[in-house]
Amino acid sequence: MRIHHLRNATMVIESGDRFILVDPMLGEKGTAGPTFTLFRFKPKRNPILDLPTNAMEIVRKTTHCLITHLHPDHLDTAGEEFLKSNRIPITCSIKDEEDLKKRGLNAVNTVNYWEESNFLDGTIEGIPAKHGYGFVSKPMGNVMGFYVQLPGEKSMYLSADTIYTNDVEKALHKYKPDVAVVACGTAQLDLFQPLLMTMEDIVKFTKAAPGSVVANHLEAVNHCPTTRTQLRKELAEKGLLEKTYIPNDGEVIEIE
Repeated sequence: MRIHHLRNATMVIESGDRFILVDPMLGEKGTAGPTFTLFRFKPKRNPILDLPTNAMEIVRKTTHCLITHLHPDHLDTAGEEFLKSNRIPITCSIKDEEDLKKRGLNAVNTVNYWEESNFLDGTIEGIPAKHGYGFVSKPMGNVMGFYVQLPGEKSMYLSADTIYTNDVEKALHKYKPDVAVVACGTAQLDLFQPLLMTMEDIVKFTKAAPGSVVANHLEAVNHCPTTRTQLRKELAEKGLLEKTYIPNDGEVIEIE
């Protein structure tokens, strides 16, 4: 298995002749939407940087798409246009199916929480995600993580945009994924508590993960202050860096 990390939460999982695009934010710098903060962090239109130059070469190989939720930093206009023009089959939360179909997207497979569904030649299961601490999680809407098992490949848990919850811990302990992907930008709006895990909870997630961890959602949108350098330093101090991949945009991770 190869993971092509592109930008933010956008990646392509390569498994044999299958190329699974995850959460496609494919637009140029500044085209996905307005700044998410005005005064807590410097206001900049998102994404705050372009895709790496090699990104579309791998994106054009897409055979399937996974969407965890519908925020513009996970599915932007350019991502929608790519999916529509190529009629890419999409797997999503049962709660997002209607919305995606209204947008003209090819949502062919829906997943429910804690229920196993067929996915390609393997299985997929929805894992609850809570997009923020306290009150802010309500207006952020529904998000779904995925536990994916493909024949002959390492099992993978895409935790999506979430804080550390009992459900996240349950997924790590119950399924023991070989690879666990975690959003590490500690996103925060001008008001309210963070939308993603604090550094303390990122450490907790990494400790609880039985296999390798892939850190994403870093340095691509203006409301995510945590940097790769800060994350490496913290994980190194806790003795967790060796089990963690912190890829640069455009980097390919080989999962043995």
